[in-house]
Amino acid sequence: MEQFFLALLLTIIAGLSTTIGSAIAFFVKNPSKKFISLIMGFSAGVMILISFVELLQQGIESTNFLLGHIFFFMGMGIMFLIDVAISHQYEFEGPCSDNLINSDSKAKKTSLLVTMGIFIHNFPEGMATFIGTLQSIELGLILAFAIALHNIPEGIAVAVPVYTSTGSRKKAFTWSFLSGVSEPVGALIVGLILYPFINDFLLGAMLAIVGGFMIYISLDELLPASQSLGSQHLPILGILMGMAVMAISLSLL
Repeated sequence: MEQFFLALLLTIIAGLSTTIGSAIAFFVKNPSKKFISLIMGFSAGVMILISFVELLQQGIESTNFLLGHIFFFMGMGIMFLIDVAISHQYEFEGPCSDNLINSDSKAKKTSLLVTMGIFIHNFPEGMATFIGTLQSIELGLILAFAIALHNIPEGIAVAVPVYTSTGSRKKAFTWSFLSGVSEPVGALIVGLILYPFINDFLLGAMLAIVGGFMIYISLDELLPASQSLGSQHLPILGILMGMAVMAISLSLL
């Protein structure tokens, strides 16, 4: 039960890191697009490496080579269906000015849509952190770190248009909080339903599915957003840095 509550705690920390993004939106009026681009690339690098080196491999070892890959692609398929059904676009994606602030009169509506989209998309991330921590505390910490990193820009994406259109820090913080709270909700759902039935096979299958989640998020969400914000070289630099940091971390664990 101690590991259960630790898994839930890490999920809460990772999910609610969106509020860090809202704090950045308050105190840094014009957050650098290049910095956000680098952070998103870094997060993608962490997720890609950990998915192939740890999550998929754990799935293969606990099931077999074919089943491990089937569960992995199942995870990507689940994220694809979620993305098609509940899509979202960050306020700072696509052509924009030198800063991230958009004073469009539709900012409130945009932020509501972004908040709803991020809320739905964050469910699998909460499951990922929870399941990873059940496998090992080290893996849970790595996943929580990677997810927290890219939740910070998500918090900015939600808070900036609300703060710009209303001038209310409280409202911007609340919306940012709501966008991240779905991660511990997702963890609770998995914990309450599946935890009593966890065995090596089920845990391995779930880790492979989580690997699919992470790869889809990296390729479909983080990299396009990173490229839309920075130069053509920043995203790949962030990926290389993220992979290198994770490789060193795994070698030391």
